[in-house]
Amino acid sequence: MATMRFSSRGLVRAGFAAGLLLGLAGAASAQTISFSEAGALLAQSCGKDIEKYCPKVNLGGGALKDCLAQRADKINPQCITDYKTVVASLDARLAAQAAVTKACRGDATQFCQGMVPGDAHLLSCLNAAKKVVSKRCTAAITNAGWN
Repeated sequence: MATMRFSSRGLVRAGFAAGLLLGLAGAASAQTISFSEAGALLAQSCGKDIEKYCPKVNLGGGALKDCLAQRADKINPQCITDYKTVVASLDARLAAQAAVTKACRGDATQFCQGMVPGDAHLLSCLNAAKKVVSKRCTAAITNAGWN
């Protein structure tokens, strides 16, 4: 895979957060944010620090995370706080997405007969039946960002 470089402006766009944070591991929480919300938050609190201290860093493989960590004493404390929040939230979102099938198996069997996991119609059915779907399933769908 080719290595990509981004300008400092490109780093602070919403899309960079998705590419950077998809592979990071961390603690899960009950609240999640979208990748675009994560990018906007990091652009606001980390944009200037990224432009100043890590302008030519590749996004993949945790390089930006490492660059910011190496300069933690110079980085805006709000950036560090927001970065940790974003990582935890996106990790929770990815975990919720992975858990929806298991969390909603019983509800799918009961309320969405004939539909198969991985089919968008199943998700539509579960969302349409949200008044009767279990709290566990509803929470998984919400945390996955699929409602």
